[in-house]
Amino acid sequence: MTSPIPTLPAIHAHHLAELAQRWQVEPAELLEGTGVSEEDLTDAERRLDIPTYQHIIRRARALTGEPALGIYFGLDMRVSSHGLLGYAALTSATVGDALRLAVRYVPTRTTAIGLRVTEAGDQAALVVEENVDFGDARDAVLFAFTMGLWQIARTATGVPVTGEVDFPFPRPSYLDRFTSVLPTAPRFDQPRTRIVFAKEVLLLPMSMSDPAALQIAREHCEQELRGLGFGGDVVERLRAVLPLEGGGGYRTLDDCARALHMSERTLKRRLAAHGTSFTSVLDDIRCEAAVMWLRDENASHADIAEQLGYADASAFSRAFRRWTGMTPAAFQKQARPSQAAKSAQTDKNPA
Repeated sequence: MTSPIPTLPAIHAHHLAELAQRWQVEPAELLEGTGVSEEDLTDAERRLDIPTYQHIIRRARALTGEPALGIYFGLDMRVSSHGLLGYAALTSATVGDALRLAVRYVPTRTTAIGLRVTEAGDQAALVVEENVDFGDARDAVLFAFTMGLWQIARTATGVPVTGEVDFPFPRPSYLDRFTSVLPTAPRFDQPRTRIVFAKEVLLLPMSMSDPAALQIAREHCEQELRGLGFGGDVVERLRAVLPLEGGGGYRTLDDCARALHMSERTLKRRLAAHGTSFTSVLDDIRCEAAVMWLRDENASHADIAEQLGYADASAFSRAFRRWTGMTPAAFQKQARPSQAAKSAQTDKNPA
């Protein structure tokens, strides 16, 4: 059965404790009041609930006097931190294959976040869903996660992977100290956390690709996923069949039910059991695609409306405002970096 309480592997707290030692903070001092021992952090089977992680992050910031620990943590991210999932991703054939594995098997590491890969035009994105409230640790968790992925991608492909990253919180003041080490200029106050990159990045080969090792790791991940009760996630399956082949719209509820070999009533009931509905899942997909399309300076609102299956630009605009609280034009104005910023980023991250 799926654990009702989202957790994270204790190994992440172990690496945070190692990081805090750079500021002469010893693990025992960091863990004081948590009920967690240093030995617990190195137990491969031990997991910590999110409130405990929040407490440790809060304490680490206070003891070190460094609010940007999440960035340091991400820069030091190790593939080994992600267990068999990290190994499976590392031995995949391409970046796209690795990301699809991460999307499917992330519940084996945590249910506190979810992952999705979306594509629109010549761009793709890895979308991070927050399934819990990380509170005052939110920036640390999301900076660590996204920065860690950039570092792992660079190591795994042997080339610098450029792109853009969005965060759903205000720009922290401490970021000014890290502009020279960030792989990209982040955008803040965005609808969701997402890493956006050229779709061709999905085809980049992984330098440690190993089909035999991948098969073994994937089988173990699949067994663990089934053991946790995630073997047949109806939301994931619905998202996979919703887009029409060739683009330009989405299937109806009836068409999706047939594609999933169940009745409309059964599909609705199973979605409700997951706390969602057909309309909500469709809106999520459309919103994610719209955000991607709106970054394309060559795509008109009418073009985007057609891609998303709306009758016209006005219908799309009304839907986008309902999803995000702003018009497509307003989103474009604050989401697209200036030409000067693009040039500066290109100079900093040459191909």
